[in-house]
Amino acid sequence: MVGGLGVLALTDLLFRAAGLGARGPGSRHAPLVALTFDDGPGPRTPALLAVLAVHGAPATFFVTAPACRAHPGELRALHAAGHQVEAHGRWHRHALLLPPWQEYAQVAWHPRAGQRGPHLYRPPYGGHSPLTRLLARRSGRQIALWDVESRDWTAQPAAQLAAQTLARTRPGSVILLHDGPQVTPELLSALLTGLRGRGLEPVTLNDLRPRRIGLREGWARLRGSYGG
Repeated sequence: MVGGLGVLALTDLLFRAAGLGARGPGSRHAPLVALTFDDGPGPRTPALLAVLAVHGAPATFFVTAPACRAHPGELRALHAAGHQVEAHGRWHRHALLLPPWQEYAQVAWHPRAGQRGPHLYRPPYGGHSPLTRLLARRSGRQIALWDVESRDWTAQPAAQLAAQTLARTRPGSVILLHDGPQVTPELLSALLTGLRGRGLEPVTLNDLRPRRIGLREGWARLRGSYGG
């Protein structure tokens, strides 16, 4: 039991918190950032699309299979608007709650099945089991994480969330937002205004070209995750 818990703790440290080997931020020398949205599509998608359209900003949406089935019109709208659509899982469940055969199905599902280009997968909650990376490799998936969290799932007002997010954003950052919280459209509008004011251009993850997270970046992520 103790040994098993140790393996799980090491998996969390290396692959979720440090993110070693996953796709993370892009170049820190180009004035580009990527806005990414988890959990959609859903009832909030049209409002997010409207804000993005006003600002002429592309984004990357990590969608789940249940949400795509429940909101096919919103999924079509994401594609029609030219945003990048990637996978957030067959179910929105942490990897540790899935037996191996279900986790394989979770990782292998993708809304762009049969289309060209690398298929990205963002694990729900960023969670990993000891098998997640192996299953991703076997499925031809690239795991994509983030380095800035908007915390739009908290009760803070949009202006405060935007200020906190902007303070942590640097060139190359991948910003995590969610397609669902009521505050996110207002937060997104303030965030886009702030990014433009700093000379940072929003692009899709494909255009950002996120790099693999190495030891230096991984150590910085660990310090940020655990307050070191």
